Amino acid sequence: MNENAFWQLIEACSPSIPDPEGDELAASLTAHLANGPVPDVVAFAEQLSWALYRLDRKEYGDDLSSDQFLYTRAAVVAAGREEYESVLRDPRRFTPYADNLIWAEALLYVPDNTYRHLTGEEWHRNTRYSYESYSNTAGWTDA
Repeated sequence: MNENAFWQLIEACSPSIPDPEGDELAASLTAHLANGPVPDVVAFAEQLSWALYRLDRKEYGDDLSSDQFLYTRAAVVAAGREEYESVLRDPRRFTPYADNLIWAEALLYVPDNTYRHLTGEEWHRNTRYSYESYSNTAGWTDA
């Protein structure tokens, strides 16, 4: 799954009505990925981690707790590619997500839940990029 396929999947699984918690999106993504092979789940996890990692920067999360910052970044991803790329271009677009406590924590568990569904086992995974808050050290250095 490349970046385009990742965003197409997010779009295809997004509910038609607002889903500020991301629960419906997560359920739809899990159902979709549960129909495919495990490598698709791994690829989705890699793309999700990369998207979250790219938002892990000081200008977005300087005043947020670790959990608030992580779940708010997930909400930006859940909003879709157009909004995600707008936030990358203009960090001020991140503020409404954080101010309104728009979180999409459920999105983070899609790979683990799908993997467990497909294999019956827990996934002790590592992705190339960590999505944990403050792991993008380059994003937190003063320029």
